[in-house]
Amino acid sequence: MLDSSDVDLVRRAQAGDVNAIGELYDRHQAHVFRYVWWRVHDHRSAEDLTGEIFARMVASLPDYRPTGVPFRAWLYRIAHNLVVDYYRKESGHALVSLDQVAGLSEEEDNPAAIAEHHLTVEQVQRALAGLDPSQREVVVLRFVVGLPLREVALTLGKTVVAVKSSQHRGLMALRAALKQEQT
Repeated sequence: MLDSSDVDLVRRAQAGDVNAIGELYDRHQAHVFRYVWWRVHDHRSAEDLTGEIFARMVASLPDYRPTGVPFRAWLYRIAHNLVVDYYRKESGHALVSLDQVAGLSEEEDNPAAIAEHHLTVEQVQRALAGLDPSQREVVVLRFVVGLPLREVALTLGKTVVAVKSSQHRGLMALRAALKQEQT
């Protein structure tokens, strides 16, 4: 069977096809989890939030209408709103221990490479934490999740030009923060 587009999967899910919901989940779960994990810095919370995002997706599917906005952007809007709610409740950032990120690079067997990876992840997370929140959101969606500019703009309700500007300023600030940390 050929790979169905998200719109086709949504139509099938809206018609009661449970397998279509599973395909939407399989297609987007890893990227959504990565986005949430980079935002909350806690593996368990990211798992819980990702589950809630997909529960909300299923609950909202009957009302979803393709309007030119990609399904993935709609899904990331749900994720963004849930992360905002999470921070309202938590009102703070959790520290990330090396144990929490250990599962993200299980494919590596080299302890030195794993330690270096963890240190790099922690450096980037600290640098990202120092960015303006809107710049951080754009950088994470673009470079951690891998969304194209247009989808980031649609997800955040901004123009592509505004996203490009936030991305540029965010990358400059990130570069400066990482450079300062190395000295």
